[in-house]
Amino acid sequence: MQRALIIGSSGGIGGALSKAIAARGVALDTLSRSQTGFDITDEGCVDAQLTELSGPYDLVLIATGALEIAGAAPEKSIRVLNAQAMADQFALNAIGPALVLRHAARLLPKGRRSVIATLSARVGSIGDNRLGGWTSYRASKAALNQIIRCAAIELSRSHKRSICVALHPGTVATPFTQKYLGRHPSVAPETAAGNLLRVIDNLQPNQTGHFYDWAGEQVPW
Repeated sequence: MQRALIIGSSGGIGGALSKAIAARGVALDTLSRSQTGFDITDEGCVDAQLTELSGPYDLVLIATGALEIAGAAPEKSIRVLNAQAMADQFALNAIGPALVLRHAARLLPKGRRSVIATLSARVGSIGDNRLGGWTSYRASKAALNQIIRCAAIELSRSHKRSICVALHPGTVATPFTQKYLGRHPSVAPETAAGNLLRVIDNLQPNQTGHFYDWAGEQVPW
């Protein structure tokens, strides 16, 4: 890996990934709301800032997302679903990454292995859903997974060695998850970053278009 781009580099996982990648001596570009004014929910902003980057990048990692937006917590039941809260989840967790992915063909090299990945969540798996609840967040991540699948198929036609995947980082102790950890075991952002980079390092082009967890195990759609 010679060059990398981290989107969402000011977040807990994004920041830890940025530090880990920079420690490898990789040339690193970063985008985030607090550092560069990057708003992944603003189409004009996404296009303007990504157009300024020339690439090619061996790794593009989208580390944005949120469980709670504007004070709207994940729903315990579909009976309390709020249309605006659901739209906000889709804007941040699905549409935003899609706006980035439409630049993927220009940002990735054609002649060598490259990875473009976005952080998803196991609760976005339709096949793994046994509890219900969290409808807006789950649905936005399920939509993201479909977007990844579509982008991977298109990229593979022109970028034969590209790998486009969704990644589940596990439960990570960040402000993003603080209110929802409960009794669930969690790991530090630095540990999560190391786990994700090991998965990324070992991915092969024939694994493009799939969903993997922090241990490299495939997650059902």
